Amino acid sequence: MTGTQPGSRTSDNDENPFMLSSKLVKTLQMAALLAVSATAYGAEDHVVLDTMSGELLRNFQTLKQKADPAPYFLAYEITEQQTEALGASLGMLNSKGSSKNRYLDVTLRVGDPQLDNFRRVRGERIQFTSGTPVAIDNAPSALSSRMWLETDRVYRTAAERLIKIKTNQQVKAADRDKSADFSSEESYSHWEAPSTAKLDSARWTGSVKTLSKEFLKYPDLLSSGVQISVQSDNRYIVNTEGTRVQHGRNFARVMISASAKAKDGMDVSDFEAFEAADPKDLPSDDVILATVRKVGEHVEQLVAARTAEPFVGPAIFSGRASGVFFHEIFGHRIEGHRQKDESEGQTFTKSVGEKILPDFLSVTFDPTLKKAAGVDLNGYYEYDDEGVSGKPVKAVENGVLRNFLMSRSPIDNFDHSNGHGRRQPGLEVVSRQSNLLVTSTRSVDDAKLRQMLIDEIKRQNKPYGLYFEDITGGFTTTQRSGLQAFKVIPVIVYKVFSDGRPDELIRGADIVGTPLASFSKILATSDKAEVFNGYCGAESGSVPVSAVSPAILISEIEIEKKDQSQDLLPLLPSPFKDGVQ
Repeated sequence: MTGTQPGSRTSDNDENPFMLSSKLVKTLQMAALLAVSATAYGAEDHVVLDTMSGELLRNFQTLKQKADPAPYFLAYEITEQQTEALGASLGMLNSKGSSKNRYLDVTLRVGDPQLDNFRRVRGERIQFTSGTPVAIDNAPSALSSRMWLETDRVYRTAAERLIKIKTNQQVKAADRDKSADFSSEESYSHWEAPSTAKLDSARWTGSVKTLSKEFLKYPDLLSSGVQISVQSDNRYIVNTEGTRVQHGRNFARVMISASAKAKDGMDVSDFEAFEAADPKDLPSDDVILATVRKVGEHVEQLVAARTAEPFVGPAIFSGRASGVFFHEIFGHRIEGHRQKDESEGQTFTKSVGEKILPDFLSVTFDPTLKKAAGVDLNGYYEYDDEGVSGKPVKAVENGVLRNFLMSRSPIDNFDHSNGHGRRQPGLEVVSRQSNLLVTSTRSVDDAKLRQMLIDEIKRQNKPYGLYFEDITGGFTTTQRSGLQAFKVIPVIVYKVFSDGRPDELIRGADIVGTPLASFSKILATSDKAEVFNGYCGAESGSVPVSAVSPAILISEIEIEKKDQSQDLLPLLPSPFKDGVQ
């Protein structure tokens, strides 16, 4: 059930958006509207929002009257996360659990929108909120108590930091970016019934046990497992501008993983996952079983595979691998707050309107997209963690940089949020990625793309090229104090030969490089998109993201040897090998 109140998108363009009186009136009006809806939906459904709104107004009015410096903005966010999970290994259940938690985050701003306590000072990590656990029962007194105490604590910290910032401005060089610290945005009223996905324990207990038992056929494995998790994530947001939002989402995932150790001590592994917004849409056991077998075979092949050697040459990234590639080397560098922070490398800060990718490529970030290539997207949301409606952002159009991902922290020439202010509970909001979508006007089918790779191998007179089938993740350095480089971690990599020999699986390769050089070497893409769902970690913690991309052909990529363990294989034989039980 979804209910968006009439007039829910509101804007006060004809007045100061930070004036107390009009915003308090607006908040009270919205509370009244939702109070009416409580009759239809049940008052219990609105306890959290109603309690948050009441405490917000009480605390804000008191601080405005008695505190110096007085706050000009206050917001509360409560994040409710409920998870159910099952896991099995070698046919036996090894984990089962459920949890439900709520966390309160308080955002309080003192000073004014031009200069407030959130101003970044030379890379300093800002931290006011603490993600305080609150009651999971809808008990107004328990919720109000935590909001009262946390607001008091956050105010004291915020007021102290504002004094330091003003002092700092007298003795430090001025920032190049003169934009304000906080933007004026539309306020929203949106209510929907809480998300409540459930795990069918009876069905999945038998499934994960049966599916994980299949790994017994692969005696080289040191560990293996099949897990399923179902999570409901509900967010409640209120602020003194009148925003009052309750929204949520469900997400289910089946994870299949296995690992082993080669004779030289190198650890090898593979994984596959299936995701769906509704657990009922997860694939059948037959489909999952085929994937279990694929993972087991891959790991056993990796045990026997040759190790990679440092190499520079042409390569194809599968669609999933390409999605991670763009997420790491491009997505993080267009997050808005990095353009303002003088400690950041600011790779693309001055590149708006300039060509940064081949002209056949475009990149969009769209948190409103629920599904792509037949897969539910993990980066979907309706409202960000500042209560701003998520919006599609055309970051790159035909190779030209057009936009950045913005929270409510403005930067030069980008004064407003586009709904990408995100965080995990307990950390401050910054601009983050959502659903990354790569599209191409120079696409060919997979067979043609492979032939183009072979032609490029011959042209460069290389002994082979590379095919990156899957990637587990990666990381990138964006700050000036480190190298402006990235590392992407593949799990399945093949050598591709131009003389017709079969592809050769190799192990122990990491992809390394610098973003500007790597982008310039993309030659073409496939005509079929693939999805990578995952979680991204950065300053504001771990947030769910997705990357959708076709496969890409790159004329030159560099790999280096992966660090490896010095521990050798177990001395004792496996109980599942050579008849030993």
